[in-house]
Amino acid sequence: MTAPEAESLRVRPAPKRRSEWRTQAPVVAVVAVGGALGACARYALTLAWPMPPGTFPWATFWTNVVGCAVIGVFMVLITEVWAAHRLVRPFFGTGILGGFTTFSTYAVDIRRLADAGRADLGLAYLAATLCAALGAVWLASAAARRVLIGRQR
Repeated sequence: MTAPEAESLRVRPAPKRRSEWRTQAPVVAVVAVGGALGACARYALTLAWPMPPGTFPWATFWTNVVGCAVIGVFMVLITEVWAAHRLVRPFFGTGILGGFTTFSTYAVDIRRLADAGRADLGLAYLAATLCAALGAVWLASAAARRVLIGRQR
């Protein structure tokens, strides 16, 4: 084998790839910041609209319904209307809206109502929140498609 042939057979090292952590660190950071903002907004709403024990938890109910409606509009925007930066969805969708909506508090509220002897109200709250949240996502996304895209699906 001649020297030029040996040179052409030399294996070149693969280009360095970014580590998994370096590609995921910005995502984790924007989710954390967005989650903190969303949770603060939710907490402010519960302070502004306190509910006595054993009553229907309207603040949590409307937080979840409004948050789900915004999720419906947001998903139409970033999947069908414009191409978003790769960090927009984790920041706003997972972070802000994930921190704002509060299905863990929803579960705690149901338990509190049951413990206060209001299992009937707890079951009504369970069903109403589920139906209203799912309906809000569906209606908001359908309305967003119609307004922003000009068509109906």
